[in-house]
Amino acid sequence: MAFLRPDEFAWGAATSAYQIEGGRHEGGKGESIWDRFADEGHMPESGDVACDHYHRWREDVALMAELGINAYRFSIAWTRVLPDGEGDVNQAGLAFYSKLVDELLAKGITPYPTLYHWDLPQALQNRGGWANRSTVDAFARYAAVVAHALGDRVGHWITHNEPWVATFLGEVEGQFAPGLRDWRSGLAVAHHLLLSHGKAVEAIRARVPEAQVGIALDCRPSAPASDDPADLAAQLHFDGFRNRWFFDPVFGKGYPEDMVAAYAARGRLEDGNLWFVAPGDMEVVATPIDFLGLNYYTSLMIEAGSEESEETGVAPGPNPPPGHTEMGWPITPDAFVGYLQHIAETYRPERILVTENGASYSDGPGPDGTVDDSRRSSYLEQHISAIDTAVASGVPIEGYFVWSLLDNLEWVSGFSQRFGLVWVEHSTGRRVPKDSYYWYRDLIANRRREVAKL
Repeated sequence: MAFLRPDEFAWGAATSAYQIEGGRHEGGKGESIWDRFADEGHMPESGDVACDHYHRWREDVALMAELGINAYRFSIAWTRVLPDGEGDVNQAGLAFYSKLVDELLAKGITPYPTLYHWDLPQALQNRGGWANRSTVDAFARYAAVVAHALGDRVGHWITHNEPWVATFLGEVEGQFAPGLRDWRSGLAVAHHLLLSHGKAVEAIRARVPEAQVGIALDCRPSAPASDDPADLAAQLHFDGFRNRWFFDPVFGKGYPEDMVAAYAARGRLEDGNLWFVAPGDMEVVATPIDFLGLNYYTSLMIEAGSEESEETGVAPGPNPPPGHTEMGWPITPDAFVGYLQHIAETYRPERILVTENGASYSDGPGPDGTVDDSRRSSYLEQHISAIDTAVASGVPIEGYFVWSLLDNLEWVSGFSQRFGLVWVEHSTGRRVPKDSYYWYRDLIANRRREVAKL
C-alpha cells in the first residue's frame, strides 16, 4: 500500500486529466462533456492534445522526480475507464493509469488520484447528467472499478474536485461544461455530487480497507466591504453560496438553514423544500473522511449586490496590477491563514491537505532559454509561509500541492493562463522547468534537511 510515512509531509504538485492528457481518440477513450463543449466552440483550444501527457507521461514523472516531490495529485478520466460512464470496463484505460502509478512508485512518489475533475462522460449527460440521480450510482460503480484495479498500490484517494465549480459554473452560470443555466436542477446537481462522494468513499473502503479517502473542496474566503448591515448580510450570503453549501453537509451539519431560506426567497426552492434529498442521503453525504482537501487561490471583499459574484474588478490579462495574478485574483495569504484556522475550528477535520494553490503568470523562456517567473515563486513562498503560520496555531495540515505541474489547458481560458512550474510549448510539447520549479525543488530539499536535524 502506497502511504507516506506518518511523519512525512506531502510535498506535491497537481494536474487534471482533461487539462494535460490529450489522447482524446486513443486507447478506447469515450467522449466527455468537455470534449463536446470544445467541439461546440465554447473554448479557444480543446483538450484533444493538451500537454500530450498521454504520450509523455514518463517524461513528466521524471520531471516530478527531479523536482523532489513525494506526492502527485492527478485525476483519472472516467471516460478512459468506462467510455460511456457505464457498461464494459475499458482495460486499456485502466492500464494507462496502472503504468503511471507504477512509475510514480518507482520514483518514490505517492499517487493521489482524484476520481472526478469535472469530465463527466457525455453518454451520461445525454441522460440528464448529474441532475439525474442514476449518475450517483454510476459514479459509485466507477469508483469501485478503479479502486479494485489500483487499490493494491494506491492508498490515498480524492473523490471529487471542487463540486462548487462543477455545479455553479457548469450548471447554473453556463460558463463551463455542460454549459447549462438552471438553478433548480443546479441545486440537485450539487446534492448528487455530494451524495456520490459519500457513496464513492464507501465503495473505495469496501475494496481498499486501509485507504485514506477525502474530497477536494475549493473555498473563497470573504470579508464585508464595510460595516453597513447590507454589506454584512451580503458577505454572509456569499459565504453560504460559495463555501458553506458544500462544507456543511460533508461535515454532517446539513445544508445551511439561512441559505435554504434565501434560495427559497429567490424562487429556487419551492417553500424551502429540498426536493432532491431522499431519506438517508445526508448521512451518506457525511460519511467520515480521512482528510479534507482544500483548494485556495484568493479571497474577496463583498458588498451588497455582489453576494453571488466572484468579480474582483480586475480583468484577466498579462499585465495585472500589483498584488494580483494574471487571472485578476488578489493575492491574499493572510486570508488563507484565517480560513485554515476557521476550517479547523468549525469542522475539525482530522487532517487537511492543501490540494491546490498556485498563480497564473505568462512568463516564458528568455534569450538564455530560462524562465524567470519570480512572481510565482513569491506567491508560493507567501502561501507556504501562511501554512506554516496556520500549523503553528494548531491547524492539522499534512500536505501541499502546487497547482500546477505543467502549463496546462486552463479550461475556457485555453492556453492563455499559465499556472505551471514547467513551461510547455503547446505546439511541440517541449517542456522547460521555470525558475519557480527550481525554487520549489530547493524549498522541499531544505525542509527535509530541517526535519532530519530534529
